[in-house]
Amino acid sequence: MAVSLVKGLDRLTTKELSAWVQQAKIQAERGQVVARIPLLALADPGWFAVHICCESEQTINGDTERVFPLMSIIKTFSLLYLLEHLGAETVFQWVGVEPSDAPFNSLEQLVADRGRPRNPMINSGAITLADKLPGKDASDTYGGLCLRTQLFCQWLNQLAGCQLKLDEVMLTSVRSTRSPANQAIANYLAEIGHLENPETALDTYEQMCCLSGRVEDLALLGKLLAFENSSLSSQHRRIVNAVMLTCGLYQASAQFAVKIGLPMKSGIGGGLLAIVPGEGAIACYSPALDTVGNPVAGLAFVEALAQKFKLSIFA
Repeated sequence: MAVSLVKGLDRLTTKELSAWVQQAKIQAERGQVVARIPLLALADPGWFAVHICCESEQTINGDTERVFPLMSIIKTFSLLYLLEHLGAETVFQWVGVEPSDAPFNSLEQLVADRGRPRNPMINSGAITLADKLPGKDASDTYGGLCLRTQLFCQWLNQLAGCQLKLDEVMLTSVRSTRSPANQAIANYLAEIGHLENPETALDTYEQMCCLSGRVEDLALLGKLLAFENSSLSSQHRRIVNAVMLTCGLYQASAQFAVKIGLPMKSGIGGGLLAIVPGEGAIACYSPALDTVGNPVAGLAFVEALAQKFKLSIFA
């Protein structure tokens, strides 16, 4: 089956796609499934799924029915959500757009930066923005979600046509081993007056990270950033894509901006989203991570496609 997608990908066949998936799965042997969250630790490192889509075409391969939590990929869309609802001037009073050379959960860097998170893609930035989501606090629940997370999830599903849902079992697993680093970040942000309530902010952040779906849902979300949309500001889309490119893969962002040249965002749940602006979105699921926290097989797959079909935005 020939797949007509984007910029040279019209030459991609199912046979080629399957071969690249197999190569990527071999690369997964270099990674490890995250151990800190009990339910994530049960994932098979050999699982792999990909969904590539543009405006009218799509192709899928692998374990595409598996549901996984978006984890840090949701940071991309909480940024978009707040830009749309509050505007860039307001949002960037709370967080910066500078890359970080420290781990995504670094308290030390936050303290060194006097409490201003470097960017929305690291935990300090995402927890700060979780505190600013429209809606009431975490005590007002609907379907297991606090109202602010429920409104956010509903907005994404309606806009992208996806079917994200809160994985309550995953949320319980996350809460059972709550990250001491995240707790320390929230407490520090509250101490210096950047959060109204650290517990509410952290709880909202954890709920957002446990919004879950299939690789197709992730690709549909990616289309929001890949194409003009009458419901979204073009400026806000450009901002989010730029922050993904420079910050979406943590300390490895610059490395992969050179190797791949696409806006990307990863999550410790195994998801990886790559945007080809104006042309399409590539979503992968592969739970084995590198030491930075990025999916090994997903990055190997996107790199192979980007090099083969010259997808870099700098080409």
